[in-house]
Amino acid sequence: MDTSPHKSDFVNVNGINLHYLDWGGKGETLIFLTGLGNSAHIYDDLAPRFTDKFHVIALTRRGHGDSDSPENSYDVDTLTEDVSQFMDALKIKKAILVGHSIAYIELCRFSALHPERALKFIFLDAAYDRTKFKVFAEKHPLKGVQPPEQDCHTIEEYITYTKRIAPELADIWSELWDEETLHIVQISADGKVVDKMPDEIAQKIIDASRNYPPEDLTIKVPALSIYAIWDHYLFPDYLTEEQEVLLIEFQNQVRLPIQRECIKQFRQNVPHAKIIEIPQGHHYCFIKQEELVYEEMRKFLLE
Repeated sequence: MDTSPHKSDFVNVNGINLHYLDWGGKGETLIFLTGLGNSAHIYDDLAPRFTDKFHVIALTRRGHGDSDSPENSYDVDTLTEDVSQFMDALKIKKAILVGHSIAYIELCRFSALHPERALKFIFLDAAYDRTKFKVFAEKHPLKGVQPPEQDCHTIEEYITYTKRIAPELADIWSELWDEETLHIVQISADGKVVDKMPDEIAQKIIDASRNYPPEDLTIKVPALSIYAIWDHYLFPDYLTEEQEVLLIEFQNQVRLPIQRECIKQFRQNVPHAKIIEIPQGHHYCFIKQEELVYEEMRKFLLE
């Protein structure tokens, strides 16, 4: 059951309906953008903590959650225009933009196109040049290995299955994820619980991100970038010991060095940014390490 104290509504922008949550509050507007696959409800715990100083909103991207899912138009410019028109529709002239994960592409493009409308940027394990990520698919040692398939006919079965194949989510599962799940799945015609977002749409957004050199040089306003260091790994139970060893090698020899390269690049391109690194951090650092992230965000926002 959704107990987060917000208004849930839709706005028609750029030819589609986008879902958003509004927790209220007075002050400058703080807009949260989600990572790939998530809805605005992913911020149900964190966002309300800022309403004492800010007007807090979270937007669900097209193709996600309760927002419309057109077959096409998932390029960086369209996704960014959605954010701009969303602000127009709510009569928000300027805002502080917070983005998790893949939302970095929208925030960077927004900085390039609408620098006068951004007050500050906060990146939650997001500030990565994803053109460097193409090597992940090329060098992944288990790219042909798929998780065991299972038909789920109830939300409970879907959650149990998700926890099994995604131990990194099982590690942070809570009532928040129970609620989030209700907004990112649907019942298929044959009665199965399936993801709302088709794989084709997810791949279009991934491709768009990996073909977009981030325009972080355009970021002139104050910026905070929090990085969850990829120095550990949780394994699903269907992998063999040999496969786990291969994944550890891939993590240490490919993923971690590229992460370090991306952090160094961001430091150089945005020298005024405040950088926070979380050793053994979780990609959903604002959930797993919520207190640390909240405190760093609050200090930065009130400076």
